[in-house]
Formats: sequence, C-alpha cells, structure tokens
Amino acid sequence: MTTTPFTARTSMTRRRMLGAALAAGAAVPLAAVAGPAWADPGAEPAPKRLTLPVPNGPYPVGMVQLHLIDRSRPDDVAGAGRFRELMATVWYPARNVECHPPAPWMPDGALEAFLTDQGFSDLIPLAPLTSGHVCAPVRQLGRRLPVVVFSHGAHSHQGDHTLMVQELASHGYAAVTVAHQYDTYTEFPDGRVAVPLRDQKAPTLPGDFAADLRFVLDCVEQLAAGRNPDLAQRELPAGLLGSLDPRRIGAFGWSKGGTATACAMLADDRIRAGLSLDGLMQMNPPLAGDLDRPFMMMSAEFTRAADPEAAAFWSHLRGWRLNIRAEGAVHISYGDNEALFPQVAKVRGWSEQQLQKVIGTLDPDQAVKIQQAYPLAFFDAHLRHRQGHLLDGPSPAFPAVTFLP
Repeated sequence: MTTTPFTARTSMTRRRMLGAALAAGAAVPLAAVAGPAWADPGAEPAPKRLTLPVPNGPYPVGMVQLHLIDRSRPDDVAGAGRFRELMATVWYPARNVECHPPAPWMPDGALEAFLTDQGFSDLIPLAPLTSGHVCAPVRQLGRRLPVVVFSHGAHSHQGDHTLMVQELASHGYAAVTVAHQYDTYTEFPDGRVAVPLRDQKAPTLPGDFAADLRFVLDCVEQLAAGRNPDLAQRELPAGLLGSLDPRRIGAFGWSKGGTATACAMLADDRIRAGLSLDGLMQMNPPLAGDLDRPFMMMSAEFTRAADPEAAAFWSHLRGWRLNIRAEGAVHISYGDNEALFPQVAKVRGWSEQQLQKVIGTLDPDQAVKIQQAYPLAFFDAHLRHRQGHLLDGPSPAFPAVTFLP
C-alpha cells in the first residue's frame, strides 16, 4: 500500500476502478465507460449547455478568486526561492447580482485541459455556468458569515463540488474552495494553466492538502481582520473584508480531500466541524489521535466495513459523529457528477445502463437533493446551532440514505 489514498486496490471491482479513474481525472475512453454507445430512442434531446441545479437558499450567490502564496512553505518543484502557490475561490451570499456576470464552472484554460485529459474535449463548448456572480457585493446579514473550506479529490479541481458550495453560500455561508497545486487543474491570473503532476516528489499527499487548508484558514483570518490576502491586492467584492467569522469555521472534502479534512482537523482546532465525502482515510503515518469535535462521514464505496483505515479513524471520534450512506452511490456520486453525467449521457447517446455504470444506481435527482440537504444540515447544527431533525435518523424525504451504526 502506498502513502497516497487514491491507489486502486487489487480487490476493486470494475465500477470501483472506473470511479477511481474518473476521480483521478484520468482520460477514460468511452468504451471503458460503457461499451459501444447507442442512442436511447426514448431519451430527451441533448442539452445546448450543461447546467447545474440552482441552489435553494434565500440569497443570490457571489464569488471571487484569490491568488495566494504561502511563504512558510518553499516549493522545490517550482524552483529555488519559490513558495507554495495556490488559487482559492470565496463563495458568499450576495446582492445586486444582476450587475455581475455568472461565473463559469472552471476557468477556460483549466476547463480545456481537464476535459481533454478525460477524453471529453467535445464537451468544452457545453461547459456549465454556475449560480455565482463574479465579484458581486456581499449581502450583509446582520452578523459575520460562518465559513466552510473545501478540499477536492486527487487529480480533480476546486469546482467539482460547486453544487454543494453554492448551496451553502445561498444559505448564508462563506465557502472557500482551494486548488491544491500539482494535483489539480487550475488557472492563474497571468494565464498559466496548472495540471496534475504525476511526480511522486510533488507535494500532493493528504498531509500537503491539509497544510493548504490550514494556510487558507490563515487567509480567512486576514479577510476577517480587514486585510486582503491576494498576492496582487486585486480589488475584492464590496463588503467582503470584515464579513467572515473566524470563530465559526468548518471543513469538508471529497475522496483525498476528505482525508485531508480529517488530517487538518486533527492538527488545527480552528476547524469546529468536519465532513468527509467518501474519504479513504489512508495516510502514512496513519491518521491518529482522538477528535472531540463533530465529524460526519458520507460514505459511498469506502465504508468502514470496506476500509479499515476509515474504521480506525471512526474509533477515534470522541465527540458528535455520524456516518450515512446513500444506497446505490459510487465514489463519484457525491459531487457535480450526478448533475452533469446524465446530461453527458444525452450528448453521447448512452443508455440508462451505461450511465449507471458511471454514476451508480442512485437516482440522480435524489443524489442532488442529498448533497444539498445533508452538508447544510450538518454545518447548520454545528456552526450555527440550528437543530433540525434531518440528522436524527432516516427520513422519508431521502429513502436512499442509510444511517450506519
């Protein structure tokens, strides 16, 4: 077993190997996904542009990108005298959004590289827009905004869970996503496009992701104190400085990002609540130490029964804890895939069976609603002390969700 948590296991089924490949951003030939494509005669027409679900919260959403340099971490890959360089995006409740353009799912250069590597270059013109509006003013809600930081998976990108991020922002959170350099597709302000570096010397382990998250927390504190952490001091949206609450911070991540969330939370008590989306919890050395703050696991394939590292981590949770699983979900089910791949299936002419080989048998509409509801309920409970009933047990509104003992 290697130190990286995304290495395929010898016991993986074909579906799990596919999920790992897609999660890693690897180019997957269509034949490997679903065999020879054929058009379903009852299928709806293909979309002119892929779309993401509109968030359900009461507030419009704004977003702004930050270019960050962590001068405490030299970057040997970039060269002598260079430091860890990251892009981050802040999503927040906004006002006057009609005066600001909608934000793309990914910057153009990063999108082209990402979809080309995955074998979906024909989808580049169909890339979705988000519900975020670039640099729209921050809506003042009477008190500072609770903050959640997000960590993506291996060889993925910071937009791959936009569905969840914009949902949180629409309910009054500041959600900060980070692009983990050397293991992501991103674009810098000067036009440079970064892609995953398949080099074991690159800082791409879960511990490196966790260090990125902790640095982003430093930047959140700067924003809260009225200081702009952007490298070029680019203008920020009106009202952003001083609007974040550094005393109410949560974190979540998918796959390797879920492992990084656990790692960062064990090392940094600024994170008051953590959520892992099918994280593998594999690290070397292993995750260790008791955690007395709330932690929730949304499992799909890497359940505690299947993943000894996840079971070991669970045994160290001494505070509030919860483990749920959506029946029929696969590793890529917790993310924008459930909204986007059904539309891709129409473009490619896949049958329902072919689509299920990619995203599992969980109904896509139900999967989207699960992603919108459960993370929000978790962070509402533990950052805002808003006690609903969704996390108490099975709900007739979400029949696929099982509460694991």
